[in-house]
Amino acid sequence: MKQEGADKHMRRLLPYLLILLGGLIIIAPTLLEWKEDHKQNELMQKTAQWEAEQQNGGQNPSLAAEYQRTSRLLAEAEADESAPMVQPELLKNVDGETPIAVIEIPVIGVKLPVLEGATQENMRHATVHMSETAAIGAVGNVAIAAHRARTEGRLFNRLDEVKLGDTIPVTTPSGKFVYTVDRITVVDPTDLSVIADKGEESILTLITCTPGGERRLIVQARLN
Repeated sequence: MKQEGADKHMRRLLPYLLILLGGLIIIAPTLLEWKEDHKQNELMQKTAQWEAEQQNGGQNPSLAAEYQRTSRLLAEAEADESAPMVQPELLKNVDGETPIAVIEIPVIGVKLPVLEGATQENMRHATVHMSETAAIGAVGNVAIAAHRARTEGRLFNRLDEVKLGDTIPVTTPSGKFVYTVDRITVVDPTDLSVIADKGEESILTLITCTPGGERRLIVQARLN
């Protein structure tokens, strides 16, 4: 009799357990997004002090490998944004906590921290500077990548709305640099030409996925 009573009790609870499970499945992506946005806000707070001060090619093997790794990370996240695929060996010499810059794209209302090093962990809540490319503001081609993200307005989700002539300010502890967009292309993930240097020019290259993750959207701008 005790077993029969327990079975009846479990049957009565089962619908409520299923409802609870369904609710958790529905809200899980929102909770994950909230966590990533919270981390992004923490990073932005770390830039406040020096940001306020600012307001008052031929590719080497390492660069090619870094671009391919970055492109792969972008595609992996497009397939499953919530997958925790951190690779410990990629985190060497990258603390993932100290932003090196803040990038703004006013035309689409974007203002994001820039972390050093393209790792899955860094790319969850920030844009990343490809370490083998030029320094921000220096001569050469500085590449910054971010996930397209599925939620409108997050990370580089609206990068495809940027037009020729739009400005992109990037603020670092050493100065504020304003770039003007002059080239927008869609390329294959293996196309390394987008990170090549262009003589003595200072170029900013923004990289993200196209919807579906098969190709890469490239927005390039020159330093004013």
